[in-house]
Amino acid sequence: MKLLSSLVIMLFFLSSVIYAQDSLIHKIDQVPGKYLSQVKQKSDKLERQITARSDKVLSRFMKQEEKLKRRLGRIDSLKANNLFAHSIDSLGSLKAKMHSKLDKYAGPLTQAGGPYLDSLGNSLAFLKQSKDLLQQSKGITDKLNGSMKAVDNLKDKLQQAEQVKAFIRERKQLLKEQLSQYTGFTKDLQKMNKEAYYYAQQIKEYKEVFKDRKKAEQQAMGIIKKIPAFNDFMQKHSQLASLFNMPTGDAAAQSLEGLQTRVQVEQLIQQRLGSGPNAGAVVSQQMAEARSKFDELKSKFPDLDNAAEMPDFKPNEMKTKSFLQRLEFGSNIQFQRSNKFFPTTGDLAGQVAYKFHKNGSIGAGLAYKLGMGTGFDNIRFSSQGMGIRSFIDWKLKGTFFLNGGYEQNYQPNYIALPEGVGQQWTQSGLIGISKKYKINSKMKGNMMVLFDFLYNQHVPRTDPVKVRMGYNF
Repeated sequence: MKLLSSLVIMLFFLSSVIYAQDSLIHKIDQVPGKYLSQVKQKSDKLERQITARSDKVLSRFMKQEEKLKRRLGRIDSLKANNLFAHSIDSLGSLKAKMHSKLDKYAGPLTQAGGPYLDSLGNSLAFLKQSKDLLQQSKGITDKLNGSMKAVDNLKDKLQQAEQVKAFIRERKQLLKEQLSQYTGFTKDLQKMNKEAYYYAQQIKEYKEVFKDRKKAEQQAMGIIKKIPAFNDFMQKHSQLASLFNMPTGDAAAQSLEGLQTRVQVEQLIQQRLGSGPNAGAVVSQQMAEARSKFDELKSKFPDLDNAAEMPDFKPNEMKTKSFLQRLEFGSNIQFQRSNKFFPTTGDLAGQVAYKFHKNGSIGAGLAYKLGMGTGFDNIRFSSQGMGIRSFIDWKLKGTFFLNGGYEQNYQPNYIALPEGVGQQWTQSGLIGISKKYKINSKMKGNMMVLFDFLYNQHVPRTDPVKVRMGYNF
């Protein structure tokens, strides 16, 4: 009896495992088509963006170097020829290479693509290797091959962009050293430094946008990561494993031989500084100071990949943002109490703001005026007009902003006042303070208190203080 029950339990367990695997394979069978299409589209788009941006910056550098060569040639023609002849040709070669299409990505990917692109490429390679997880159709196979080629081309383009960054970084440093003895080249060198800095920031911005995962990609990666074989595949083929030659099993323990332990490091410090009671305190103090300085630099320039990219000017964080990335959409609501002429009114507004600076934005909006009756015993909805808004806000400190705006409000029922004294159009000049707070990763809330310094011109007169609550994303 016990044997029979054990066999039943084993059969049930095996059937559950087989069912789970079949279910998982079935899910994967449904996802790849859209997932592969999204990967290809994203990779192709980023490749085009990098090519266009690199082409533009290299063209500007070539023009700038030709200009510097002509100016230096009037002072020292021999040095001008030696300093600029080969570099202009090198810039031209880099520009031509950015437009080249390689059939297959060659060379190791270092830090250019990062862990996200590494995971993306390995997921495609795993799907190609595990053919039983894909639909057996020519369309899926073609999509998979197209996606893999797009990712490989993107890796190559990112490597080329790193080469461009490295060349420009070394070049501007050399020019700074060689032209420092001459007068009149400072502005040109600063211009080249800005160009190099914003190029690096733009590439970083492109890669951040590239990391945004859509629904099909999230679903596919979530399913693939549940497969044990994929985790083993990542350990063997991931970028981290290839860079550090990370072993597995017994080889991992052997690879740690020869590395200094914490005790050995402490003994070395005592040999250098002595074993006095203050030795540890001195080391701790120096480490704390070094960490503080390093954190200060990181807070000022968090996006730098290399210390040589440190700008000698105050960067504009919005310069690398596209027009659409600078737009911020939102909505807010405002209530106005009823009086003897008109009901309680709610202004329902939608707006769009353009960030012209990291601390400031300017925008416009439309508002619909909804009448809601005169009280809880007389709720009645009606149309009370509309409003056209313009505004500007500037960050004061933390999450507090200074707001200003000009508005025109259309209220057709105002002309029905006795003796026709009501105004169909009224204007408002607003100034006040707003508080912004985070709701989630994509949405922010805000509360504004505004004073209308044109309120006494309204007939009938409206409330001078306006409170608005809303959100933007």
